[in-house]
Amino acid sequence: MAFDELLAQRIRISLKLYPTSIHSYITEKKMFGGLAFLLKGKMTIGVMKEKLMVRVVSEKMEQALENQHVQPMDFTNKPMKEFIYVTPEGLETEEMLQHWIELGIEHARRKLTL
Repeated sequence: MAFDELLAQRIRISLKLYPTSIHSYITEKKMFGGLAFLLKGKMTIGVMKEKLMVRVVSEKMEQALENQHVQPMDFTNKPMKEFIYVTPEGLETEEMLQHWIELGIEHARRKLTL
C-alpha cells in the first residue's frame, strides 16, 4: 500500500483540532489501496497515493467538481457516487486541506445524524 504519509500526518493534526465529540470517534482503516479516516465507521476522507479522497454530500458535488484540482473518484474506472479526488495542488495550504476535511466530516455527520 503506497500513500503519502506526510498528507496522512497533516490530516491527523487537522482532525485533532475538532471537538472531542468528533476527533475521539475518528479511526483509520486501510481501504482502496490507501488509508481512510472514518467517523464512527463512516468514511470521511482518505489518502490514495498522493491524492486526497473526499466524501461529499450530493448537493455539493457539482460545486466541488468545479475546482480545477478536483476530479471524480474513478477507482473502478467509473465515477463513484459522492467521492472525489483532490490533487496535491489543491492541498498546498492547511486552509485548503481543512476545507476538504470539513466536507468529508459533513458527509459522515449527515449519514450518522450527529
